Amino acid sequence: MKRIKVIIPVILIISLLLIVLNRTDAKEIMESSLRLRILETTDLHSHMLGFNYKKNKPNLEFGLAKTASLIKQAREEEINSLLFDVGDVLVGSALDEYVDKTNYMDDHYFHPVFKAMNGLNYDAATVGNHEFNHGLDFLHKSLQGAKFPYVNANIYIDDQNQYDGDDLNYFNPFLILDRNFIDTNGNKQKLKVGVIGFLTPIAAEWDKKYFQGKLKIKNIQDTAEHFVPIMKKMGADIIIALAHVGLNPDKGLKEKEGNSVYFLSEVEGIDAILYGHTHLIFPWKNLYSVKDETGTINGVPAVQAGYWGNHLGIIDLELTKMNGNWLVNSSQSMVKPVFQTIKGKSLPLVNEDDKIVKVLEYIHLEIQKFFETSK
Repeated sequence: MKRIKVIIPVILIISLLLIVLNRTDAKEIMESSLRLRILETTDLHSHMLGFNYKKNKPNLEFGLAKTASLIKQAREEEINSLLFDVGDVLVGSALDEYVDKTNYMDDHYFHPVFKAMNGLNYDAATVGNHEFNHGLDFLHKSLQGAKFPYVNANIYIDDQNQYDGDDLNYFNPFLILDRNFIDTNGNKQKLKVGVIGFLTPIAAEWDKKYFQGKLKIKNIQDTAEHFVPIMKKMGADIIIALAHVGLNPDKGLKEKEGNSVYFLSEVEGIDAILYGHTHLIFPWKNLYSVKDETGTINGVPAVQAGYWGNHLGIIDLELTKMNGNWLVNSSQSMVKPVFQTIKGKSLPLVNEDDKIVKVLEYIHLEIQKFFETSK
C-alpha cells in the first residue's frame, strides 16, 4: 500500500510538468502569422493598352492598363503583397513591330513597356523565350529600362567545354528580397523572400541563331534542386519560382523530363510557383491532371494568368512562424479576368488605369501614325 501511495504523487507531478511544458512549447511554436498576396502578370507580349492598332480601335479584352486596375484592387484588399512578371513582355504586338521597324531603341533609353511597368512597382521578373527574338543586344538594352530586377537560374554562358562545374549564369540566378510585412496582430515582421527564375529549354532551339555558341539552357528541375538549398542557406524564409514554362513540357523538346512546372513542383523547398508560356489559366476547374480547388500542383501553390494582360494571377498564402521558421499553413490560388462574355459580347470588368494611359499617350499616338502611313 505504501508503494502505491508513493507512485500516485509521482505520476501527478509528472503530469503537471508535462502540462506546463506543453504550454511553454505552444508559446514558443506559435510566434506569429501573416497573410501574403502574390500577384502575377505573364505573356503580356507588349500589349500595354487595350487597343488594336491594325484595326485602329479599342479592344476590351486585354492590355496591362486594365490589369493594372486589378492589381490596384488586389493590393487594396490585402495589406501585404508582392508583384512579379513571368516573361514574354517585349515581343508580340503592334507596339513591338513599331519599336523594331523604326529602330526605336537606337534613340531611346527606355523600351515603352517599361514606361508602363515601372509605375506598377514590380518586385522582380524573369525572361520568356520571346525576349530573345530580336537578339541579345536588344534584350539587354531593353532590360536596362526596368526599375526592377530580372532573375533566371538555368540560362548559362556557353563556354563550349564539357565540364559543367565552371559554367556561369547569364543572369542573376536568384535574389532574396528583404521585406517588412504586417502580421495578423498588427505588428511588423521581417520576411526574406527568395525569388528564382526559369525558362523552357526549347527557347534555345527556337532562337538558335542567338543561342548557338553563346548561351545554353539547362534542365529546370536539376537547376532548382541545385539552387533552392543555397537560397535556404542564405536565409530565404520562403521561395517563389517564376517559371516561363508550361505545366507540361514543350512538345518539340528533346529532354522532357524535368522541364515543366509539374517537375518543378516536385522540388523540395519551393513555396509558390508563378508560371506562363502556354497562354492558359490555372487554376482551371476542368484541368484533368490537377483536381485541387485551392490551386496547388503536387501540394505547391501555383498560378498562371493567361496572356496579354487578360487576367491577373493571385496566390494568397497564410504564413505561420514556428520556432523561428516561416511555414505556409494554407493557400488559395485564383485568376481574375479584365472582361466577361455575355451572349457573345465582351464586357469590361475594369477600366484602364489612368496613369498608364497617360505615360503611354505619346507612344500610342506615334504607333497609330506609323500604321496609318504603312497602309
